[in-house]
Amino acid sequence: MSKITNAALAGAFATAMAGLASQSAVAGPDETKAEMATGNFEMCYGISLAGENDCAAATADHSCAALSTVDYDGLSFKLVPVGECASVETPFGPGSLEPLDDRPA
Repeated sequence: MSKITNAALAGAFATAMAGLASQSAVAGPDETKAEMATGNFEMCYGISLAGENDCAAATADHSCAALSTVDYDGLSFKLVPVGECASVETPFGPGSLEPLDDRPA
């Protein structure tokens, strides 16, 4: 193969790998729904840091992933493995399977 062909193949491979990496680094709403549908995860409210939530309760002031502006927002959830929510400790207490109105939002 020529040097130009090798360079083109290497560039195409690098581009493909970068695309895969960026897709896995940012979970969008469809991926969050897919994770929830597997039954291996549950919504745990009040544990996410600002901008790291997976989605929000219907009553929250934002719509979905990565939009929470405060740490431990009681109306935003993070997906955690089933059974682990109550064991996640925060400065406000453990996580909850239900939205929490008594935490910052």
